[in-house]
Amino acid sequence: MSEQEFKARTKQLALRVIRLVEQLAQTRISDVISKQLLRSATSVGANYRAACRAKSKADLIAKLSIVEE
Repeated sequence: MSEQEFKARTKQLALRVIRLVEQLAQTRISDVISKQLLRSATSVGANYRAACRAKSKADLIAKLSIVEE
């Protein structure tokens, strides 16, 4: 999979999760879960984009390990 394809897939994931969260009922429990789900879904793309800007191979590996977590 190319870098551009992966960036597009991570963006689509974030957009799909945003739409999902918008459909959830507004309760205290769903608000907590929604915030956590949004942070995790959007961080994948953000961390991958940061990894694409790595300055060295070691930096790339370190940043990709964050994405993997």
